[in-house]
Amino acid sequence: MSIQKLKPVDAVVVGTGVAGSIIAMELVNAGLKVVGLERGRMIEPQHDFAMPYVHDELKYDKHSDIFQDLSRETITFRNNLQQTALPMRELGSFKPGEIVGGTAAHWGCHARRFLPDDFIVKTKTDERYGKNFLPHDCTSQDWGVDYNEFEPYYDMFEQIYGVGGKAGNINDVKFEGGNPFEGARSREFPNPATLRTPMGEKFAKACESLGYTPFQNPAAAMTRAYVNLYKQMLGECMRGGFCGSHPCSQGAKASPLTAVLPALLKRENFELRPLCNVIKINKDSDGKRATGVTYIDSQGRMVEQPADIVVLATYTFNNTRLLLLSDIGKPYDPVSNTGVVGRNYSYQTGGKVSVFFDDEQFNPFIGGGMIGTSIDDFNSDNFDHSQLGFVGGSYIAVQTNGATPIKTKLIPPGTPRWGSEWKKATAHYYRRSFSITYHASCQSYRGQYLDLDPTYRDANGLPLLRMTFDWQENEQKMSAFMREKCEGIAKAMNPSKMGAKAVEKKYTIVPYQSTHNIGGAVMGSDPTTSVVNRYLQSWDVHNVFVVGGSAFPQNAANPPTETIGMLACWSADAIKEMYLKKPGALA
Repeated sequence: MSIQKLKPVDAVVVGTGVAGSIIAMELVNAGLKVVGLERGRMIEPQHDFAMPYVHDELKYDKHSDIFQDLSRETITFRNNLQQTALPMRELGSFKPGEIVGGTAAHWGCHARRFLPDDFIVKTKTDERYGKNFLPHDCTSQDWGVDYNEFEPYYDMFEQIYGVGGKAGNINDVKFEGGNPFEGARSREFPNPATLRTPMGEKFAKACESLGYTPFQNPAAAMTRAYVNLYKQMLGECMRGGFCGSHPCSQGAKASPLTAVLPALLKRENFELRPLCNVIKINKDSDGKRATGVTYIDSQGRMVEQPADIVVLATYTFNNTRLLLLSDIGKPYDPVSNTGVVGRNYSYQTGGKVSVFFDDEQFNPFIGGGMIGTSIDDFNSDNFDHSQLGFVGGSYIAVQTNGATPIKTKLIPPGTPRWGSEWKKATAHYYRRSFSITYHASCQSYRGQYLDLDPTYRDANGLPLLRMTFDWQENEQKMSAFMREKCEGIAKAMNPSKMGAKAVEKKYTIVPYQSTHNIGGAVMGSDPTTSVVNRYLQSWDVHNVFVVGGSAFPQNAANPPTETIGMLACWSADAIKEMYLKKPGALA
């Protein structure tokens, strides 16, 4: 097939999600000519996500309208090296996006920063508990940058996404009402916190009776009309539900579609090309410098876009896969424990305890934008692990993000799984129940990684990405501990009935869990254990930057989206302030 070669540009950004849209905007503001490439279709929110069609639970949640088309490209999965990986044929455990705006079009707006200890997991664990406390095959490591260096870029992201919350720590001065465990902020949130719901109030009182400190979840669904850093107006959230797995019809959910792209598309030095699937990063003859990318356009034509800078800002899986397909960085081998690309893949641990009340009713269908009440008493290293036999932690919360009618069916233990009694219980408890969830960290391990599948290929004939992953003893022990804490809070609410989800022994890709896949192209200070340096710059090809959840060396308890956005601000600043002035290795 012949390749059409286009005129060179200053930078090409692959992906238009949280990371790609911010980096493109910042480079455009620096005067660069930027092309943004997105494999998904173009979206016009006011048309495509109009009421009442945006509340079609079958279309968005079940039939995956805005998610990755697995008939053209999927992943293969296995629990360990001894198994044969098989293709994932329908979305289950996670839901990568495939539209302009990326996965953030359906995120739940839970905008938490990572805690300071999350960036120095290895150092902090060794210092507090000894060098043999981490599991012997655990490959978790420090990020190479600490919280204090990242803080201004967390603040920048929050100004772009209009995050609402109550600060618990400003410049090391503690304030009531906020999270007492959070890292020091330079200033208050740009928007007020969400109001506490009746379910959240019940949870908060139970937590306080046990000596815990509840606070409102930071959320990027607007608590008031807000004009952001890029002069974009975001409307106030109407708490109509249908938030997670759905786009927002009100323009209240901060995402690339509302917070960045409308401003970016007006800039003359930016061009967006949807339905363009990048398949390779091109390099010069010595392999030390990228010359641009090759992509397949909407008509199936092969196109080469030359560029001085290449930024990969796609989902975790595609960032890693493109590096492997482009022969940038040494692929990871778990047997010899050498190589870096695909190393330290990790996920998110979690579970819940459900409570049922025969004499109280709530309105679970009212909510959205991760309205909720949390505690961080058992997050990160906020509690003593020395006698517990595990590392890591969890936030515990009651979240009111809108109980969609098809998938929200909380019923007490012992209820028949079908028939008239099941129907009766489903109807009775829909407004009389809610869940206490724990959302926990997940360490990285030697045998858990991403690589190219030797058998299966996508619609373009390229190898699929293969995932090897399973729950380990550390995460199982942590889950059992967190479930016990949730049960204690549940009992303090005095429910009529309660039921706890069992701790999973084997990971499965079938039921939805979270779209919080991370690793594979991790950042760090050592090129033998990381793909990119502290500025998200490839160790091997200096004009390639790889930004996204793929950079996380392991997963913290807090959701990854805010930290992905922060990394985009951080890396964009390094490109503007250092790389453009003196192209070459920044670290």
